[in-house]
Amino acid sequence: MTTNASSLPAKIGKVYLVGAGPGDPGLITLRGKYLLEHAEVVVYDYLANPKLLGYVPKDAQLIYAGKKGGGLHAFTQEGINRLLVDHAKQGKMVVRLKGGDPFIFGRGAEEIEELVTEGIDFEVVPGVTSATAAATYAGIPITHREYTASVAFVTGHEDPTKKFSNISWDKLATGAGTIVVYMGIKTLPSITRKLIDHGRSPDTPVAVVRWASTPQQRSVVGTLATICEVVQQADIKPPALIIVGEVVKLRSTIDWFEKRPLFGRRIVVTRTREQASDLVAQLEEQGAEVLEYSTIHIEPMDDCGIVDAAIAEIGSYQWLLFTSINAVTHFFRRLFALGHDSRLLAGIKIAVVGRATADEVGKYGVKPDLLPEKFTGEGLAEALLQTGVQGSRILLPRALRASELLPEMLTDAGAQVTIAPVYRNVPPPGPKEELRDQLLEGSIDLVTFTSSSTVTNFLALIDAAGDDELHRLLDRTTIAAIGPITAETIRTHGLAVDIQPERYTIDDMVQAIVAHYRNLAPQAG
Repeated sequence: MTTNASSLPAKIGKVYLVGAGPGDPGLITLRGKYLLEHAEVVVYDYLANPKLLGYVPKDAQLIYAGKKGGGLHAFTQEGINRLLVDHAKQGKMVVRLKGGDPFIFGRGAEEIEELVTEGIDFEVVPGVTSATAAATYAGIPITHREYTASVAFVTGHEDPTKKFSNISWDKLATGAGTIVVYMGIKTLPSITRKLIDHGRSPDTPVAVVRWASTPQQRSVVGTLATICEVVQQADIKPPALIIVGEVVKLRSTIDWFEKRPLFGRRIVVTRTREQASDLVAQLEEQGAEVLEYSTIHIEPMDDCGIVDAAIAEIGSYQWLLFTSINAVTHFFRRLFALGHDSRLLAGIKIAVVGRATADEVGKYGVKPDLLPEKFTGEGLAEALLQTGVQGSRILLPRALRASELLPEMLTDAGAQVTIAPVYRNVPPPGPKEELRDQLLEGSIDLVTFTSSSTVTNFLALIDAAGDDELHRLLDRTTIAAIGPITAETIRTHGLAVDIQPERYTIDDMVQAIVAHYRNLAPQAG
């Protein structure tokens, strides 16, 4: 029996309220991540980290429901409720992504009540709430057996339409060992006054934490009597949480997040987005705020005639050289497209420029025969010359435009080198004004360069009108180069290289950056 598609029941939509956590995208639950990866519509808030949207399918509809300029909201709560209902009734899988936890001052219950009224299926996924995250990331345990065994979560921003507060400040002031106040910065003077008036000591320690768990986190400490002045002097603005209690004293001992070596540093990564993840992750692990401005977009060659011809006679080559991860990826992609696999390379020796390239070759079941001590094209050439290459045929898959030093050194030694372009570097599309503004205002601490191409394309991206403007843009910014060739390209443009590792790997580059900032005075604020 054949079922007619038109006779099938209509697809039933469902809404998932997902807690995005306090800000760090790594703190979302596995369930939340899974739902984002399968969402058809995502309605997200101001407090949900935009990086989480990277999990969402490209064809999904993204709807921002947070704050616009001037503090206004893109949608009223009623408007958000209607969005969820309408898309679910269209049979869509809808994720409502909310900062923190949906049921802790997140108005999640109001949204669920509307779904229940409309007969729409739903699920709620808890998130790490901002209270515990702010305390933890500020080095404050909200409970401690020697200080307190009770904690209270309170909103500092009750429904303005209510005639009376339903917070019993007289009982709360001395009834909970630790008090965590959400959304209380604007009402901080009133909150501290009520707590003192109802019996809490003016000397009670207080911490205020802004943008908890993110690289923008800022924490200040005072007492109930002084915290308003401290917050004003530090210019702390929402979003921030207030932690009241003796446990705040432990911050001086337990503080860990803001003591990481790169905390407070804004670092630009210029690698391709496909390759930047390791560098970004390592820098963020050390506390940096990483801005990804990819200066290279990798595209395969339109004409693969040279590499195809070389693959067809691969047995006539003595050496196959790889000088980048991209070269490995695109060479093997072409090899497979022609119907071959790694067995075709039996009998030919493989040489790679560095450890990362060797690891990439290993993914294809191939172990390099030669890894130079110096991870540069020149170092690879010198290592090959020691093996004796006169009369050898050497295949070099690489970018369309690259340094000619390696093939020239091998050719001068009597080798026959076939340069086979397998990919090309092109500047990526995208806005540049934001980057220029950040450089001009001095808000970027460091720019990292991992190849000469990243240097050339970065300078094209910022589009400096002459040397004077170039120096105005970059003279207050530290520059890191992964190796001597990249550093030389930087210097040819009249710029100084501040950081360069002894070994030319991402791991060593990050270590050199950390060492550089550890040798400087501590970051203010």
